[in-house]
Amino acid sequence: MDVALSPQTLGQVPYLPTVEAMQAFTADRGAETPDQLWICEHPSVYTQGLAGKTEHIFNPGTIPVVQTNRGGQVTYHGPGQVVAYPLLDLQRAGYFVKEYVYRLEEAVIRTLTHLGVTGHRVGGAPGIYVRLDDPGSHALLPQRPAKTDGPAAAPVFTGLGKIAALGIKVSRHCTYHGVALNVAMDLEPYSRINPCGYAGLATVDLSTIGVSVPWQEAADLLGRKLAAYLAP
Repeated sequence: MDVALSPQTLGQVPYLPTVEAMQAFTADRGAETPDQLWICEHPSVYTQGLAGKTEHIFNPGTIPVVQTNRGGQVTYHGPGQVVAYPLLDLQRAGYFVKEYVYRLEEAVIRTLTHLGVTGHRVGGAPGIYVRLDDPGSHALLPQRPAKTDGPAAAPVFTGLGKIAALGIKVSRHCTYHGVALNVAMDLEPYSRINPCGYAGLATVDLSTIGVSVPWQEAADLLGRKLAAYLAP
C-alpha cells in the first residue's frame, strides 16, 4: 500500500504529550496503517537521548529536561525551530535505518539549498552543518563522511555550525522522533549544554546566517522535501 506522505502541521505543542502520542500511534499501528508526518514546534525544553550523559547539561535553569527513548545525546527544542516527526513503516517503505537517516538528512540539505544555504554532513556526527564564514559555499568539507574499513575518525567541527539535529527511534520497523531545523530561535539555551554531546559545538539558525524566512514557510518547505525523500 503506497500512500503519499502528507505533512500535518500541529503548530506549537508541548513536547512530552507529543512524544507520548507518537509512541501510542506506533504501538497501535498495524500493517495497513498509513504513515504520517507531523510538523510542529515546541516550547523550550531539553531532551536527553538514550546515550545521554548528565554532565552534558550544566545549567538548565528553568528549562525542563525530559528523558526520551530516542538515540543520541542532549539537544534543545524551542520556539522558532521546525520539528518534523516521520511515523513510517520502514519495512513497507523498503529501506533500512541507515538509508532512512540519509534520506532525513538529504531532505534538510535540499530544504537549505532552496533557501540559498549549503548543508553539509560530518562523518560520525549525524545532523546537518553549515560553514559559518560562507553558508552558501559548495566546497566539500575535509571531514565529510567517507567509506573506510577502519574506525571512524572523531568528528571535527572547525568553522562549522549545526543547523539541524537528528534523533530517531525505530520500533518493530516503525519510526518516530525525527529531525529539527533551526529557523529563527533564541540560541542562548544551547550555551548551557554540550549540544549532541560535543563541547563547544556551535549551533546556528537560518536567521543568524542571514536567511529570513517565516516559520510556516520553512515548515511547509521541509515537509514537502521530507514527503518526497522518504517515499518508498
